[in-house]
Amino acid sequence: MSETTLATAGSPEIVYVTSHRIACDGVGGALGHPRVWLEMGAEPFVECGYCDRRFVLAHGSEGHEDERLAPGVYEGSSGH
Repeated sequence: MSETTLATAGSPEIVYVTSHRIACDGVGGALGHPRVWLEMGAEPFVECGYCDRRFVLAHGSEGHEDERLAPGVYEGSSGH
């Protein structure tokens, strides 16, 4: 296995979001972790201390919360 493969295999998942306030529960259900709320500071990203997911503010987004989408809840690859 090359060094590049090793680096990518251990890299955290990157989730693009449109809000500065994010909820993370890992993969959800029994395989996840307790739901935590994360707040981006001055940086355009924040990392979850449980699962190391990196939430990145989507390009062109101002980070305002949309109450219609339940603030801070993202729709990741698993659909939650």
